[in-house]
Amino acid sequence: VQLQASGGGLVQTGGTLRLSCAVSGSIFTLDAMGWSRQAPGKQREQVATITRGGRSNYAVSLEGRFTVSGDNTKNTVYLQMNSLKPEDTAVYYCKGTRGWIDYWGQGTLVTVSS
Repeated sequence: VQLQASGGGLVQTGGTLRLSCAVSGSIFTLDAMGWSRQAPGKQREQVATITRGGRSNYAVSLEGRFTVSGDNTKNTVYLQMNSLKPEDTAVYYCKGTRGWIDYWGQGTLVTVSS
C-alpha cells in the first residue's frame, strides 16, 4: 500500500487548507485512515482518523476546526482544515491501517503565518 499526501502550503492565520491522501488500490482494503502531524521539536501527534465504516475521531485540541473525509471513488482521504492557527504549523502525514500494520505516506508541510 502506498499513500501520497499533498495539499500543504503557506497560509495566514484564520485561513483554510485541504490536504489529500491518495491511496494506491482501494481504500476499502484498509481498516482505517488518518492524519498525524509533527511540529518542529515536538512528537508526532494524531490529528484525525476515519474508519472504513465512516466513523471519525479527532484530537480534542482541534476544537472542531478540522474535518476528515474519504472519497471511495477516488481512493482518497481528505483533511479539511479551517481557522488555522500558527500552532497548526507542522508536517502532516497520512496513515492507513490494516490489522496491526500501519502504512505511512510522506509528509506535507503546512505553515501558518501569524
